[in-house]
Amino acid sequence: MYSFSPKLKSTSIILLVVGLVLFGIGFFLNKGISTEKIEQMMEAVHASGHNAPTHSSEMVGPQDHAAHLEHAELQVHNQPLASLHFVAVFFFGVSCAVLFFYCIQHAAHAGWPIIITRVMEAIASYIPYGGAILIILMILNITHNGHLFHWMDPELTNPESAHFDVILFEKKRFLNIPFYAIRTFIYVLGASFFAWKLKAQSKKVDETKSKVEYQFLYRWAVGYIAFFGFASAAWAWDWLMSIDPHWYSTMYIWYSMVSCLSSGIAVIILLSVYLKKNGFLPQFNDNHLHDLGVFLFATSMLWTYTWFAQFMLYWYANVPEEVNYFFGRFQHYGTTFLPMLIVNFLLPLLVLVSSSIKRNYKVVTTMAVVVILGHLLDYFNMVMPGTVGPYWNTPEVFLLILGAVLFVAGLFMFTVLSALSKLKLIPTGNPFLHESEIYEYPF
Repeated sequence: MYSFSPKLKSTSIILLVVGLVLFGIGFFLNKGISTEKIEQMMEAVHASGHNAPTHSSEMVGPQDHAAHLEHAELQVHNQPLASLHFVAVFFFGVSCAVLFFYCIQHAAHAGWPIIITRVMEAIASYIPYGGAILIILMILNITHNGHLFHWMDPELTNPESAHFDVILFEKKRFLNIPFYAIRTFIYVLGASFFAWKLKAQSKKVDETKSKVEYQFLYRWAVGYIAFFGFASAAWAWDWLMSIDPHWYSTMYIWYSMVSCLSSGIAVIILLSVYLKKNGFLPQFNDNHLHDLGVFLFATSMLWTYTWFAQFMLYWYANVPEEVNYFFGRFQHYGTTFLPMLIVNFLLPLLVLVSSSIKRNYKVVTTMAVVVILGHLLDYFNMVMPGTVGPYWNTPEVFLLILGAVLFVAGLFMFTVLSALSKLKLIPTGNPFLHESEIYEYPF
């Protein structure tokens, strides 16, 4: 049994508290920004010559000074919610992607990863807590206490309004508040149910050592794979892509999902190596690490493919309304948008391409940390341009993002390690356990 050490428990609680304090400071600094200050910020952006819109809403409706100022005010005051939103969606996606990876192994009757079954179940235990944050954010947005989603403004689908948007009018069967709220509850409750059910069924397999119960575990795993396939696509549309509702990409759902899957494998590596180094999981060996390293490398390359395919097609088409999504990021997010390719593609390619290096614990764990931070930056680039626009490079945004990351990371750490301490680390009832214990990579 793993014991959640008081030191780690204190660390996770400190992260939670410090995160809340920093986020609170950033929140009050943001609320203290006056209209005059926002007008100065807007004029400074325009004076710099970087006028590319970061959102389709900037091209619809009145284009006078008052309209631009109103839009800038919404963007500036979006900073707290946007900072929490991208972190919350990322960690929820990571835990759901880990459960997806777990289910793929069971559906394939894979023997090698059985040793880390409990690690994956513990990570999936975060799902209901991360989902609760997303439900709170959803309620704030649909009650118009937050303005992350432009399409929620009723004026945009009113043909009599000066702000009428014909594209959103055509999309309102899907993009409407009641259906959005229902879908959010389906994603969160559905994923939470599968996390609970799979963990309970896995425990029952241990207790009974019954092949019939293992067959039920297999069936529930297949069920979650189907659920995740549809839900991860839909929540990418709802929580991320609908931030800019004029723009869409058929690659986006794969791009956002693979980002979480790669980060999820990185989290599995970090937790497995931690347990190994502290004597809780001696059965985990170089061969298991090697295979996890292979998946980390493969998903990093798959992410790069989806990123490039999405970018290249829009660049090649050169349709103004479509390329605006990228052009605004080039102008206002030049220090974060393209440089993330270094940490998400170039470093994994150069470091993890060697088979032997995937057995080096220090190198693989370092790359796991790099990948997690890189994909967190990726989610930053998905959310912030369409919600905050050019008004992100400020002290309060730094405090808000740091606070949100520390708070959610502390909650994630506390939840996962608490769940792990309640689980039997070795799934003794699994029929493939012996294969996992003697597993040796053949090359």
